[in-house]
Order: sequence, then structure tokens, then C-alpha cells
Amino acid sequence: MKLSVVIPVYNEEETLLDILERVRATPYEKEIILIDDCSEDGTRVILKDLEGDEDLKILYHEVNRGKGAALRTGFEHATGDIVLIQDADLEYDPGEYPILLEPIELGLADVVYGSRFKGARMTRVHLYWHQMANGFLTWLSNMMTNLNLSDMETCYKVFRREVLQDMKLKSDRFGFEPEITAKVARKRLDGKRVRVYEVPISYYGRDYAEGKKIGWKDGVAAIWHILRYNLFS
Repeated sequence: MKLSVVIPVYNEEETLLDILERVRATPYEKEIILIDDCSEDGTRVILKDLEGDEDLKILYHEVNRGKGAALRTGFEHATGDIVLIQDADLEYDPGEYPILLEPIELGLADVVYGSRFKGARMTRVHLYWHQMANGFLTWLSNMMTNLNLSDMETCYKVFRREVLQDMKLKSDRFGFEPEITAKVARKRLDGKRVRVYEVPISYYGRDYAEGKKIGWKDGVAAIWHILRYNLFS
């Protein structure tokens, strides 16, 4: 089993080498796909120094297009049997890949979401209203998709590569999360609905002073994306 770890990168010079070290330490045959979304700090300098490393595919956007666009670019270059999304900050722990991959390895799941709200071993306590907004968006998404997820907005989403093949994704920014969820809910493999599992994960969330990028405007936009991708596409 080969794993493709897709990492969108934007202004992560302080955490990039650390997260890369942690991903590399995971015990899987893997390729690591880094997509720089036109960073404005020293991120691109670091990536240029990493070019030539055999386990890396490094791709560049020449204008900032957003997380969704970076993930689409990464998916296009993924060759693994399983595709896993990893943020470039330190909010999510690659040491938990075995938890995320187990339902697929056991033949139970086609898609796995890592939930921050299902009793993980360790989760930072902060940003109450951020969690409330996340809960509302997950509830609205669930009502549209008929899934019973607890954390639709999680970074950690894992797919058998067949799930992503021929899936036409459009969102450039944080609308990716409701879009991929809506399309996973409708996806069929061999005529059958794809099997979606959730597993508990730890979460080491940052606040805005520490570099968190998603804000209230993204939450408002997510409502539109939930309606758009469930009702109109």
C-alpha cells in the first residue's frame, strides 16, 4: 500500500520543516506532495532547498489560489493507493496516521474523516465560538448529505484514490470542505455508496495570533458552499 500525503502550503516557514520531519517519520511507503500557494514569507526558499529529495513532489502556484485549488493540484499528481490530506502547520499529528488508515486497511472504509470532537487522547481547549461555528456547519452539511459526521471541517480526510478519480472539484478556498463532503456523499464505486468512517484524532489548534488563517468570513462562505454543492451541483 502506497500513501500519497498532500500538503497545501501557504506562509508556513516556521512549521514546514517540522511537519515534514513528522510525516517522513511515519512507517509507510509514501510520496509527499507539497503545493506552495504563492507564499509571501520564506516558505518558497525552504522548498527550493528541498527540490531533488526523492520522496517529495514540490509544486508551485504563481498566484495565491486558495487551499482547495492547492489540493486539486496535489490530487492530480497523487499516485498512491490512498490519499491523505495534511496541513502544513502543527495542528494535526502525523503520528496518528495508523488511526486514520486502519478502517481502509481493514477493508471497512473508502473514506475516513479524523474527528476532533469524538474523544481524542489530547485536544487543546480554546476558541469556543470557532467550535460552535464548526458544529453548526457540520449540522447543516449533515442535513443536506444525510451523513452523521461530527467534524465536517476537519483537515484530516483520507481517501482510497478511486474515490477522487473523476470527481470534479471546483472550490478554490475553504469551500473545499463542504464540497468534498457533498460529493463523497453522492459518490458510488461499483454501483455502491462509498463507505465513510470517522475516527477520533488529537488537535493542537492555533489561535489567530499564532497564524490561524480561517476566519468568520470563511464560515459565512461555507454556508453558501454547503447549499451550492448539495442543491445546485
